[in-house]
Amino acid sequence: MWTLSGFADEISPDLTEQCEVASSLGLKYIEVRSAWDVNILDLSPVQLAEMKKTLSAYGLKVSSIGSPIGKIFIDEDFAPHLERMRHAAEVAAELDAPYIRIFSFFLRPGDDPAAHRAEVIDRMRALVRVAEEADLILLHENEKQIYGDVPERCLDLVRSVGSPYLRLAWDPANFVQVGVRPFTDGYPALRPHVEYIQIKDAHAADGTVVPAGQGDGEVAATIRALRHDGFDGFFSLEPHLALGHAAGGFSGPDLFRTAWKAFTDLLKTEEIEYA
Repeated sequence: MWTLSGFADEISPDLTEQCEVASSLGLKYIEVRSAWDVNILDLSPVQLAEMKKTLSAYGLKVSSIGSPIGKIFIDEDFAPHLERMRHAAEVAAELDAPYIRIFSFFLRPGDDPAAHRAEVIDRMRALVRVAEEADLILLHENEKQIYGDVPERCLDLVRSVGSPYLRLAWDPANFVQVGVRPFTDGYPALRPHVEYIQIKDAHAADGTVVPAGQGDGEVAATIRALRHDGFDGFFSLEPHLALGHAAGGFSGPDLFRTAWKAFTDLLKTEEIEYA
């Protein structure tokens, strides 16, 4: 039984509307990235308490904290960011979230990733130490223009850090947008480290984001293989159907429903049960 979740701020900035739409689709989990146009790590204690109350009222739990950790340039000061990671762990504990999504630092245009490898790995190890102390799993997402944007460097990261507290979040659209065929080029090597799936698809020709199964993200092939491999985890809708940018994306209620239907139709076609 696979478990569906979704980036609820793709629905609306308003938390209540996020929860209303998510629960109307039968979701029991959401991924929290922002509410009331405030990033999850910048919510006040009062706002976090309101979030917990609202989630409980709708019977929703948190699959992951959709944090911005690692979304700074590799040459920016890391110390304040490490403190932000510690706060992310506190927020995850407050919301009973087992995962925190992170990234492996933006590179300046034209920079050779190999020139920053040692610094990236040192920083990732520091982030993972926080996770180990908090007993939380970090999910590295293959975002565009970061060190770990292609399968080879994603694999390098998890192998080099070598901790069970660092796993991979698989985003097929992001792979497509950097010229990777996700399943063909990445699945065999990365599958042992993949813990969490983000549902987003894209066209290779121009990078346009589309509903799952309508692009070049090889989503159907991937879910067939995951079923064969016995995957049992979260699939988080991150549609980006109206807007996508470095800090996140937006779809609105109707397009979020479109994304949900596209993915659940794929699951039904493959005769895969989900909740």
